[in-house]
Amino acid sequence: MDSRKAIDGKAMGLMVVLCVVWGLQQVVFKAAAPDVTPIMLVALRSGIAAILVWLLMLFRGERISFNDGTWRAGLLVGFLFALEYLLLGEGLRYTTASHSVVFLYTAPIFAGLGLHWKLPAERLHSLQWAGILLAFGGIFIAFFWRGPQWASPSLSKMMFGDFLAVLAAVSWGATTVVIRCSILAKSPVSQTLLYQLIGAFTLLMLAAIGLGQTRFNPTLLAWGSLLFQSVIMSFASLLVWFWLLRHYLASRLGVFSFMTPLFGVTFGAVLLNEPIELSFLVGAILVLAGIVLVSGYGWLKQALFKVST
Repeated sequence: MDSRKAIDGKAMGLMVVLCVVWGLQQVVFKAAAPDVTPIMLVALRSGIAAILVWLLMLFRGERISFNDGTWRAGLLVGFLFALEYLLLGEGLRYTTASHSVVFLYTAPIFAGLGLHWKLPAERLHSLQWAGILLAFGGIFIAFFWRGPQWASPSLSKMMFGDFLAVLAAVSWGATTVVIRCSILAKSPVSQTLLYQLIGAFTLLMLAAIGLGQTRFNPTLLAWGSLLFQSVIMSFASLLVWFWLLRHYLASRLGVFSFMTPLFGVTFGAVLLNEPIELSFLVGAILVLAGIVLVSGYGWLKQALFKVST
């Protein structure tokens, strides 16, 4: 019998805090970019977070082993996790934090498509297919409904950055599929997270060196960003998220996570003075509606059933 609970006030409060933290991620990347490149920042935060996770596993007495058959899947999720942030970091050089957070959070769409073909229990229903079409329609509008100035150099660069953010979402979705369809599905969450963090640190540090993006000016903003990204974003927020998943129904929590892009867009506009174009606003609304239909299908089905009865 599933002992997980329905959402209560405590869970709602924690989810709001988590969505605020996650919504700030791209804004912090963008704000700190003059002092530390996004790729370098992710590499450093991943290394620090990996050490913190390792220490936590030692404190809990969890066995740390790379000989339990998980290392092959672990290498793959580490690569995909690093690829996600490589694409996101490069994308942020060309587009805004507001755009990147919305396009990155289309990941559930791509995860849903992958799981549909890999797991019979994850077959998409008609309402979810409608959500996928809605989300892709929103992406199309956000990309191409930009008026006669769409061919200007600055707008072309933004479109390229948006495209990289979508590719980052594809990588995130692929990571979810690998975890669900491999031996990692039965492995401790901390070990899976450790694989991702080690992979991100190793590959992104090499990428930063290879691309000449190792800049780190030791300013207060750079150190503050590193502290936020490593301790709060990559360590504390994920621990809280996994605790919530262990105690509450995942479908209910997933619905609340849709607040993250809303916070991200708001923070980008308020803190970074980023403009919000009409085409992007309309496209973002359609994308978010599509994500709700795909990831929140179980919750929506139960809610509609209660209304009808």
